[in-house]
Amino acid sequence: MQPLALQKKTNVFKILFMGWQHVLVMYAGAVAVPLILGAALKLPKDQIAFLINADLFACGIATLIQCVGFANVGIRLPVMMGVTFTAIGPLIAIGTDPEAGLLQIFGATIAAGIFGFLVAPFIGKIIRFFPPVVTGTEILAVGLSLMVVAASWSAGGYGNPDFGNPLYIAIATAVLIAILLIVRFARGFLSNISILLGLMFGFLLAFGAGQVDFKDVGNAPWLGVVVPFHFGTPQFSLWPIVAMCIVMLVTFIESTGMFLALGEVVDQEVKEKDLVRGFRADGVGTALGGIFNTFPYTSYAQNIGLISITGVKSRWVCALAGLFLVLLALFPKVAMVIASIPPYVLGGAGLVMFGMVAASGIKVLSRVNFSDNKNLYVVAISVAVGMIPVVSPQFFSRLPKDLAPVLESPVLLTAICAVVLNIFFNGFGSEEEVRESLVSVAKEAEV
Repeated sequence: MQPLALQKKTNVFKILFMGWQHVLVMYAGAVAVPLILGAALKLPKDQIAFLINADLFACGIATLIQCVGFANVGIRLPVMMGVTFTAIGPLIAIGTDPEAGLLQIFGATIAAGIFGFLVAPFIGKIIRFFPPVVTGTEILAVGLSLMVVAASWSAGGYGNPDFGNPLYIAIATAVLIAILLIVRFARGFLSNISILLGLMFGFLLAFGAGQVDFKDVGNAPWLGVVVPFHFGTPQFSLWPIVAMCIVMLVTFIESTGMFLALGEVVDQEVKEKDLVRGFRADGVGTALGGIFNTFPYTSYAQNIGLISITGVKSRWVCALAGLFLVLLALFPKVAMVIASIPPYVLGGAGLVMFGMVAASGIKVLSRVNFSDNKNLYVVAISVAVGMIPVVSPQFFSRLPKDLAPVLESPVLLTAICAVVLNIFFNGFGSEEEVRESLVSVAKEAEV
C-alpha cells in the first residue's frame, strides 16, 4: 500500500493531467470559431491571434463560472464551455455587413447573454417546441453550412490568389487521412484528440513545404492581457440582437440534454433549479464573451464522452482546465502560431469536424418517426430553406439589409422553419418526451 503522502502526490498529478486532457480535447473546437470568423471577415493575423486569446480567456472564465458557481449561477457539474458552432452563420452575416462588423457582433453577443440570463427560468416551458425532428434538422443544417468553410479552407482559403493549388488540396487530404488513421487505430485519449494531432501533422507538412510564415510570430510578445472592448465600444442593433437571442435559445435546448445526461453519468440528479443555474451561467458566459471581444458560449457535449472514458467525475478537474485556458490566453505568441496555420491544414480538420456535426444531426433524426410524410416535410423544407443563403448568396439581396443576420444565416432559417413546421404538422409535443430524447442524444454525442 502506498504511503499517504505519495497517494496525495499521485492524486495531484492525476488531477493536473486530467485538467490538461480536458483542455486538449476541446482546444481544436475552441479555436475554430475565431479562425473561421477571422477568415470570413478578412482580419489581419494579429487580430485573429487576439480573437483566439480572447476566446480562450472567456472559455476559461465561463467554465469556472459553470463548474464552481456563485449564488444561483452555475450548475456545478464537470462542464467545459466553448463557443457554439450554432452561432457561426449569424456571426458571419453580422460581421460581413458593411454597416455592422465586429462591434455589432460583440453588442449582439452581450445582449443575447443578458437575454439568456433573464429567460433562464422559463426555458423548460419552450422545450416542447424542440423535439428531435427540430433539433436534428438544426444540427444537420449547422454541419452542412460549415462545409462551405471547410471546402474553401482546403483549397487555400478566402481570397487566396492561388486558390485550388494541388499542394493545398494534397496537404488538406493528408490531414484528413491522418485523423482517420488516428481514430481507427488509437484508443482513449489519443483518439479524442485526433483533430488536434491531425492539425499538428498538417502544420509540420506545410512547414516542410515552406508554406508557413513565422515573421509575425517573432514580432508577437510573449505575454499579454486580454482587455475588454479591445476593438472599441460595442454597438447594438435590433436584428443582430434578435438573431443572437435565437441562437441563445437553441443552445439552451442543446445544453438541456447535455446537463441531464451529465447528471446521470456523474450520479447526480439534475433538478429544474439546477438547469436554471446552468442556463444562467451560459448567459453570463455569453455576456462576458461579448465584453472580452468574443462570442456566445455553450456547454460542450464532449464532457460526457471524456468522463465516460476516464471515469473522473470531479467538477474541480474541469475548473482546473478552465484555469489552464485562462493561463493559455496570456501568451500572444502561442496564439500567433495558431493564427499562422495555413487554411488548407485547417480544411482537412474542418471536413472532419463539420462533417461530424452534420452526421450528429442525422443520428438525432434517426430517432424520428418517419412512418408518415409529416416529419419528412419538416426536415425537407427546413433544410431546403436553410440552405438558400449557401447555394444562392444573393437570394435575399433585395430585402432590407437589417434582416441579413437572420435571412443570411442557414442555421437560424432552418431552426425557425423547423419549429413552425413541426407545430403545423405535429402540434405541441410533450415536455417529458422531448427531455428524454435530448438526454439520449447528448449521451451519444461525440462532437
